[in-house]
Amino acid sequence: MKEERRIGVYVCHCGLNIAGTVDVKRVAEYAATLPGVTVARDYRYMCSDPGQDLIKTDIRELGLDRVVVASCSPRLHEHTFRSACQDAGLNPYLCEHISIREQCSWVHDDTDINTKKSQDIVRAAVRRVYWHEPLEVKEAPLNPSVLVVGGGIAGIQASLDIADGEKKVYLVERDPSIGGHMIQLDRTFPTLDCSECILTPKMTEVGQHPYIELLAYSEVEEITGSIGQFKVKVRKKARHIDEAKCVGCGVCEEKCPWKVPSEFEMSLGKRGAAYIPFPQAVPNLVTIDADHCVYIQSGGKKCGACIKFCEAKAITPETLLSQTDQIVELEVGSIIVATGYDQFDPRRMPEYGYGRYDNILTGLEFERMTCAGGPTKGKIQLKNGREPESVAIIHCVGSRDENYHEYCSRVCCMYGLKYAHLLKELTDNRAEVYEMYIDMRCFGEGYEEFYRRISEEGVIFIRGKAGDIIPESGKLVVNCADTLLGKVLRIPVDMVILCCALEARSDADQVASLFTLNRRADGFLLETHPKLAPVDTPTDGVFIAGCCVGPRDIPDTVAQGSATASKALSLISKGKVTLEAAIAHVDETLCLGCGRCEEICTFHAPKVISKDGTMVSSVNESLCKGCGACAVVCPTGAMSVRHYKPEQVLSMVEAFTES
Repeated sequence: MKEERRIGVYVCHCGLNIAGTVDVKRVAEYAATLPGVTVARDYRYMCSDPGQDLIKTDIRELGLDRVVVASCSPRLHEHTFRSACQDAGLNPYLCEHISIREQCSWVHDDTDINTKKSQDIVRAAVRRVYWHEPLEVKEAPLNPSVLVVGGGIAGIQASLDIADGEKKVYLVERDPSIGGHMIQLDRTFPTLDCSECILTPKMTEVGQHPYIELLAYSEVEEITGSIGQFKVKVRKKARHIDEAKCVGCGVCEEKCPWKVPSEFEMSLGKRGAAYIPFPQAVPNLVTIDADHCVYIQSGGKKCGACIKFCEAKAITPETLLSQTDQIVELEVGSIIVATGYDQFDPRRMPEYGYGRYDNILTGLEFERMTCAGGPTKGKIQLKNGREPESVAIIHCVGSRDENYHEYCSRVCCMYGLKYAHLLKELTDNRAEVYEMYIDMRCFGEGYEEFYRRISEEGVIFIRGKAGDIIPESGKLVVNCADTLLGKVLRIPVDMVILCCALEARSDADQVASLFTLNRRADGFLLETHPKLAPVDTPTDGVFIAGCCVGPRDIPDTVAQGSATASKALSLISKGKVTLEAAIAHVDETLCLGCGRCEEICTFHAPKVISKDGTMVSSVNESLCKGCGACAVVCPTGAMSVRHYKPEQVLSMVEAFTES
């Protein structure tokens, strides 16, 4: 025999969002006739203080033991109404919040149909709430340390903000130095300030900050645990030097006879097998490239110049031949992922001839060419050393293209305009510059003004996407359709700069798997909500920032870095984490210990253990997100999800099937 319930139903007008296409009073009157319903009311704004007070008063005076609220999306206000119930002494999980706005009034125009559908939804909610059980919300301690993965400007900003709050930060960067792509840039738009000048002080601060432990030339290998108590294994790669003795003098690189293309210089220059990536590197330590070091490859039988000339004795036969990677184990309460982006490889667009024809450069290659500390000392030159007389800048290479990436990379128009200015400046206005664009998108502060400035410097703008590039008579002929003139133009130039798209890193899938994150269709990491939660992820305690989330400029990246820092500091200030109560639960009398739940769970919450000699599944409550995948695959029905038990769900189904 069913227990008697005292249920209150509250139907919201939501102004005219609901009441404009739903007869709210009829819905409330219908709800009052349902079994178990003690009171049913309608109100203009249930989420307002007076609306919540209606619920609280009825709970206290009418002795309600269940509440149904029919209003907008539970995502917006479920917490509001649960809190109201809790304030009145009712367990928050005895409240059922249903949407008759997003699921009804906003998708239909017929008032009669909407009203009938709303009645059906309310009937199902009343049936469901009958079976609700009070659940206990638990808390867990939180480790105040933070892991930041990625040493670009987003990771640097996040690390400094947290460390300035006197909280421990572990900053992990896979390259020998922090700085990311920003340190490769010459100047930044629209102010044209030196990228190195504004970033190097922050890099130095990271290297010297007492609350930041910098793990450069390292990679995260394993993440276990959950929000508040993550356990992390980091592989610290062998530099084949004594880091405590290295003073970063660079003599070893100078004396090293074995040169290879420099990754930092985009292969326009060379580095030694012993090298410091760039003069401002942090940490300022030498790295020995084991794949190209003759001493290591020969087992100590050849070369050894670095050993001979290292006065600090940081490089020895032992460090070169015996030093191996180390595994560093960390414990942190939250994680910030800021792994950055890759530049689109224009070889995928053979019509542009990149990699086949000389003097066709990517944006980052041109950045290194214009930098005074770069391979050409800031001189713009062709392969033969001559200054170009004409240059074409092609926009949207890999962006806004259904064959590659449909999205706009946001920064390409602006850095293309910057290149036009640098070409005019560094050639004393001798070079003829052509900008070939689809649309000029200048969205940020001072960006449109920068565009106007460049248009007054004698740059020739052609509205149209370049079709292909063909070498003819020592020139590169760019075929371009000018959509304003309605003509196909053939523009002979000496140099072509390709404004390549920003795309998700090639290892984004591994990063997503490692940190239990999702990815969008375009490959970037997926945030919880692009507007309301742009740095949150479905994995509690893990935040994302910068270009790993999608293309963005430096100001937006810095802002997101600070946003993730505030999220981490907010958790730390509480000192504990609240665990969701609606999670998986195991009936050990039915469990066979088959491990299907452990295999299916992407959050690694269930684990088969031995209990009194019997193998059963056990759920780590701090890891479980209540997704229900384990309950679906359980062959015996031992696994269920609290707040979504069969009788709760099936009662709604039965209610919907009634005429």
